[in-house]
Parts: sequence; structure tokens; C-alpha cells
Amino acid sequence: MFLYLVQHAEPKKEEEDPARPLSEKGVKDAGRIAENLSRLGLMIETILHSKKLRAKQTAEIMAGRFSPPPGISETDGLSPLDDPAVWDDRLKYVTEDVMLVGHLPHLDKLSSLLLCGEKDKGIISFTMGGVVCLERDEKGHWAVQWMITPKTTAHCLETQ
Repeated sequence: MFLYLVQHAEPKKEEEDPARPLSEKGVKDAGRIAENLSRLGLMIETILHSKKLRAKQTAEIMAGRFSPPPGISETDGLSPLDDPAVWDDRLKYVTEDVMLVGHLPHLDKLSSLLLCGEKDKGIISFTMGGVVCLERDEKGHWAVQWMITPKTTAHCLETQ
């Protein structure tokens, strides 16, 4: 099973729009990431996002490339300060590939909990709009497979 952890793309500043939708840069970054991910031939069956608008918009951009059968869904447990143990427990019963679109510090704590059993290790340095791919083996152990960021994709496009 593959788990794709996505930090929402760059939002507008709160002073500019209190709802904090994606900025123009955020939309562009998320689109570029989704395009690059689609080239990998991934089979993402479920895309779940937090209740915040910026996470929903990022999930919608991803879904535009992957067209998961149920579409995207809002779910609990992905907000910035939510307990990562909720998703640690839920993922034990998931068999299909899932993309979770959320926020820091939650994604940082969840990835640390999955990878080493301690939520405060800070193992992965997430980037707005970036994706971290984790794989769970048959024994239930998680490992990092790869990471892609907007900066990485911009660099790749420049060298083509």
C-alpha cells in the first residue's frame, strides 16, 4: 500500500482573504505537481482532505489528474493540530493507495509516527504543495519511497 502525504499548496495571506484559498502560485505549484505525478502512472484510489479550503482546493487539483472513483472527500483528523494517532490507527485497515491532503504540523507528526513510532521526531521536511510517498510492507512497516516538491518540478522543467 502506498500513502501519499500532501501538504496543501501555498494559500493567500489571511489579511488578503480570511478563508485562505490557494494563491495563484499555489494553484500553479499544485498543478505542476499533479502533472508530474500523473506521469508516474500512480493508481490513487482515494483522495481525502481536511476541512480547510486550501486543502480541498489542492485535493481537487490532484483529483483532476487521477480521477479517483469516489472523487475527493473531506474527512476529520487532518487539521493542523489533530492527533496523528487517529490516522495511524485508520491506516492499519486500509489496503488501497490513499492520498491525504493536510497541514503542518499534523503531516510532520503523522509521518514521524508511522516511520519511527514517535510523533515528535520531525523526520520529513514538508513543503507547501509537496508530496511524500510512503509504502507499507506486508509486515505493516512504513518506509519513505520518494518526495517531490514544487521547487523540484520547476527545476525539472527548466532542464528539459
